[in-house]
Order: sequence, then C-alpha cells, then structure tokens
Amino acid sequence: MGLPGSFRLARRSSDFGRFPTEGAVGAKEAGDRNAERRSLAEGASKPAKQNKTRYRKTGLKEEDIDMVRNKLILAAAMLSGAALAAPAAAQNEQFIPILSYRTGAYAVNGVPYANGVADYYNLINERDGGINGVKLLVEECETGYATDKGVECYERLKGKGPTGAAFFNPLSTGITFALTEKTATDKIPIITMGYGRADSKNGAVFAYNFPLLGTYWSAADIAIQHIAKEVGGFDKLKGKKISLVYHDSPYGKEPIPMLQVLAKKHGFEFTPIPVTHPGVEQKSQWLAIRQNRPDYVLVWGWGVMNGTAVKEAAAVAYPRDKMIGVWWSGAEPDVTPAGDQAIGYKALMLQHGAGRFAVHADLEKYVYAKGKGASEPGKVGEVLYNRGMVNAMLGVEAIRKAQEKFGKKPLTGEQVRWGLENLNLSEARLKELGFEGMLKPIRISCSDHEGARDGRVQQWDGKGWKIISDWYTANQSDTEPLVDEVSGKYAADKKIQPRDCSKES
Repeated sequence: MGLPGSFRLARRSSDFGRFPTEGAVGAKEAGDRNAERRSLAEGASKPAKQNKTRYRKTGLKEEDIDMVRNKLILAAAMLSGAALAAPAAAQNEQFIPILSYRTGAYAVNGVPYANGVADYYNLINERDGGINGVKLLVEECETGYATDKGVECYERLKGKGPTGAAFFNPLSTGITFALTEKTATDKIPIITMGYGRADSKNGAVFAYNFPLLGTYWSAADIAIQHIAKEVGGFDKLKGKKISLVYHDSPYGKEPIPMLQVLAKKHGFEFTPIPVTHPGVEQKSQWLAIRQNRPDYVLVWGWGVMNGTAVKEAAAVAYPRDKMIGVWWSGAEPDVTPAGDQAIGYKALMLQHGAGRFAVHADLEKYVYAKGKGASEPGKVGEVLYNRGMVNAMLGVEAIRKAQEKFGKKPLTGEQVRWGLENLNLSEARLKELGFEGMLKPIRISCSDHEGARDGRVQQWDGKGWKIISDWYTANQSDTEPLVDEVSGKYAADKKIQPRDCSKES
C-alpha cells in the first residue's frame, strides 16, 4: 500500500523521529537507512501476508513485524510521491504538513491517526481534484512525539509550497506549547483538535491556536459529570476519592487545574499520579492505588502507557469499570493488548467513535479501490483512524471557507486562520461531507476557538466499543473562569493585547 503521486508526498523526514536521548544521525547511518528504505520499497508491492511471514522467519517479535510493515508503507509512499518535484505544477497547490509518529513508543496510536489524515487528504485530491481546483501538496515529518523534533519539523516545513504551510497539526501538547509563540509570529494557525492548550479556547488572546471540538478542561468536566451520574448526583461526589493516572508531560498535566477546581466545588478528594515516559513502568503507581482504593481512576495516557495501565489495574484487582480514560486513551490499541482484562474499561469520546459512515464509502471507491489507501483496510473505521479523518476534514473545510473570501487559489496561513475562525459546519453540511452520525455541528468564533465541547462515554466489551451514555456538554460556568484566568495571565506575561472580538469578522 502506498500513497499516490497525486497525494504529492514530497519527503518523509524519518530521522526526526528519534527521541531526545538518541544521538544525531551520522552520514554512514543515513546511507544505511536509505539503502534499507530502497530495499524495503522494492518489496512493498508484495502481499502483506508474505511480508509478515518472511519477517517472522527472521525471529522478529510481533511488534517488530508491525514496525517493518510500517516501514514498507512508508517506503512505498516515498516512492509513489517521488515524482513530485515539478515546480510549475506546484503553483496551484495548497501545502499541508503532517507531523506524525509512525515509530517509537507512541506509534501504536500515531499510525492509525496519521493514516486517517493521509487518506482524507488523498480523497480530496482523488474525488474532488483538490479544494475548488487547488490540489493538496502534503508532506509528512516524523516527530516520534518528541518536542524538539516537532519544532525541527515545523521550521523545515513552514515555508514550503507556493504560499507556505496552511496550518500545522502537531498531535502533541508538548509540541503545541513549544510552537504557540512561533506560529503566532509566523502567522500560521495551529490546529489542536481535542488536545493542546486549554486556555487557547480564548481566541482573543490565542489568535492562531484552535483546540477544536474539545479541550482537556472540557474533557475533565465531562468525566466528572459522568461519574456524578453513576454515583447518583453531584451531591454524592462529596467525600469520594478520584485519582488521575497521567502521562508526566504537558499533555498529562493539562487537566489537573480543572480537576482541582471541580474537586473544590464538589468536595471530592483528588489525587494526581504521574507516570514517566513512555509509561511501561507503572507498578508503583498501581500499588499506591491498591492501598488508597480510589472510587474512580481517570487515565490520561498515550501510546503503550494506556494498555499498560489496564494490565496493571487488573494485576492489583482494580475494577476496570471504575476507570475512565480521556478520548486519547479510548481506542482499540489501548485495550486489545490487555485481552479480557480490558473488559469493562471506559473512555470519553471526542464525539465520534469507531465505525463506518458515508465518507468511508467514498474512501473505498476513490482511494482503496485504486490501491491508494494508507491503512490496512481492516483498520479503516477504527477510533483513531476516524479521528485523523475528522481532523483533516476540519482543516480542509477551513481552507474552503477562506477561499470564499480570498479566492480559489493557494492561501497563506494568515488567510486560512480567517477560515478557521469563521468555520461553521451545520448538520446539513456534515451530511454533505459524509460525516453525519460522527459529529455534531461546530461553529468557531473569535472568542471561542473550541467551537464545540460535547462528548459521550464508551465501554469496551472485549470485542468492540459500546456507547453507554447520552451526550454531555462541558459546563462553561466551570471551565470559562479558568480559561479567562490562565489566558489573561499568559497575555500579561507575553505583553499581548487581546483582540476586541466585537470588531472581528
């Protein structure tokens, strides 16, 4: 499986995926890697089953087999996009970078998400001929979820294409924090759908940050709403013990201020429990949980940390139905490694879940039927694949909106920022796009860069995710004071004059 030439995958900067503890890539190693990629690419067209069998014979473990399979996909994609160097054709192309991580401890989540993003951009080119005739030029850069590599990818890609990058999707709260000032200076929007800085909901201060569909403060509020419902009301939260097992990074720390506010409001005892990157060592944390016996455990993990948390909970006999993961801890790779031990585990939904909808039929017709899909077909429609698709769709629709004002041509990041801030997707429009049943309407404005703050709860039954709740909407009377306080402090510290949103259009 490779991405087509029309996807215009210029280059994949694999060396950016190394973790900070690793050294620089030497010339000899780079040459060895290029030779390896050429060798892999030659075999990329062979059936996946043959590749898997061949590598098993070498004694590789299953995770190594998956790594090799990912390399095959990458190599094929690199070759299929190698023809794109013609500068003349590039003058009517919109450049969109993808910051991804297909290698390392977070690849288990990063790969399906990146495939969903890539496939949707490919669909726009294959089915529609681009956005109003403007083809998408896409380049993927491997970050390995490392902040420094994310910044390097940003600096390398921000000026590409005829008008520079339309926007960035870092898929990392740490990278988001590192890029916030840079993107504002460079006038390139940063889309952080369901993650990033919660205070950037305030677009008057954070003009170029867009935490679409939900921040971690909204997620924390929704999680507590669901717990309150399970225990019989908010008044029953008093005296309860709720722990947060979180990835010890900006991502994992982001919900803590909101949970502290809610603990004070409702009288429950809140205990944050950090887990060191990458999250494979959690025994001491779960022994502490066994001793403290909290009524609920919230999980803010990513990559291998999520499956490990479920296994360690089972090891200390902590009930999985008293665990609630954030929407980044609620995908198939987070539960399948634990087998039957994961049954009963719950997680928030960033509106959508797993499943196939109208847009998937178009993907099959225009992308997969032509052999141009990025994913294994059986994984199309999984939670993170769908999330990648949703993320790509929102970016595409922001460009389309901006074209209404600035013309049907490649746009600058500053122009696309206007499109994001004026994005309004109704139920009718979502149906036209093939996303009916996946998303509720979303409307962005100067003062509200989140646009929607709705979620549900799903539960793993051993075979799939089942939706077990009605819709929740984060209570802005809880979240908004914190947004105002923290964004106001940021504006004062950075000497930013907040925009007057009444004058924005």
